[in-house]
Amino acid sequence: MGIPVVAAWPATICFLALAYPCLARLGTLNYRQLGPGVRQADLASLLMTVAMAAMVSPVGFPVPVAGWQAVFVVTACWFTVSLLRARPVRGGSRRCDLHHGVSAVAMVYMLAAMPHGDVGHRVWPTMVDPATTAGFAVPVLAALGLAYFAADGAVTARGALRARRDGAAAASGTLSRAGCRVVMSAGMAGMFAAGLAV
Repeated sequence: MGIPVVAAWPATICFLALAYPCLARLGTLNYRQLGPGVRQADLASLLMTVAMAAMVSPVGFPVPVAGWQAVFVVTACWFTVSLLRARPVRGGSRRCDLHHGVSAVAMVYMLAAMPHGDVGHRVWPTMVDPATTAGFAVPVLAALGLAYFAADGAVTARGALRARRDGAAAASGTLSRAGCRVVMSAGMAGMFAAGLAV
């Protein structure tokens, strides 16, 4: 994909910074009151921030592709089952389950479809490398990912701004969660756009 190092460092810092509000929510919120669905969403958000930071880090990608794919396949299955249940897990919502399931599938696709390197072993994704000129395999899926995450970020930001403007009482961590989701959706859209631009 060839994300320039100049862009990769700020993106890495941004994704690592998003880990803090995720960890803060996990450490301080009362999930007995909020429900296990909220905890699952916060855990999925933390997983995504760490994975995105690793993907764009100029330092390198510390886990082979198969390891990350296994984690995201399990995550996608978890949220798909939660989505298909008669009722969502208490504290969760069908829209949230759908979003985290789509995000996990998008990560599996991104990891499988991006160029790979490491001198023949081909187990490490190559994103931050000026010599990388290949984009995503099956660009139609990348375009769908770009459209989905751009729309999700816009809808989430609009909903959070509207709720704040209306002064509605929000559950603990709601604005933090919405802010993280907007930034992560923008990051995912940006990664899809970078792969399509090649």
